[in-house]
Formats: sequence, structure tokens, C-alpha cells
Amino acid sequence: MGTRLLCCVAFCLLGAGSFVAEVTQTPRYLIKEKGQRVNMSCSPEKAHTAFYWYQQNQKKELTFLINFRKVDIIDQTDLVKKRFSAQCVPDLHCTLEIPSSEEGDSALYFCASSLYT
Repeated sequence: MGTRLLCCVAFCLLGAGSFVAEVTQTPRYLIKEKGQRVNMSCSPEKAHTAFYWYQQNQKKELTFLINFRKVDIIDQTDLVKKRFSAQCVPDLHCTLEIPSSEEGDSALYFCASSLYT
């Protein structure tokens, strides 16, 4: 592999509460080289109107990235504004994209949904 640097981007589901809710995140695991495009997709629970993306870095620090209400962005971090892009398609899925991955992007990415914000 030489001096090539790999960015490992792993995906997990963020569950909350004791009720049955289904959030589907794809792909579950992904490894990309530095500079490559990363695409993540998450299908929220059908009746849910709030959607969230989080990033957990290698130090286990959980960081909020972006929050949607339906298709509208409610809040987002500077990281998302500067380097990532995200959108939601009503009743289908929400996506998070890193157009050109960097070493610091190596993390766990969590998606979550709820009835309200």
C-alpha cells in the first residue's frame, strides 16, 4: 500500500428508546482512499419528520453534523457547510456526502430519526 493513506468510514445505526423503530443505513461499512467521494444514505422511520447525522471520531467524541425537519435544514455545523453536502428526499431517504475525503473524516457516522425535533 506504500504511502497511500486510507480513510476508513464505518457506519452504524443509532437507536433510541425501547420501542421498535427502523432506521436503515447504507452501506454498513465503507473504506475509501483519501480524496475519494463518500456517499452515505439513511432511510428514516416512515412517520418521522426529524432527521439527524452524527460523527464519532477515533477519540470516541460524538459530534452533531446536521438536522433536517422533512427536507429543510434546521441546523448544521461548519464542517457540513464547508466540506460535506446533505439532503433529504421526502418519505424516502437522507444522504450525506463527502466529495473529497480527508484523514480526519475517518469515523463512525450515525443517522437517527424522530417524530419531532
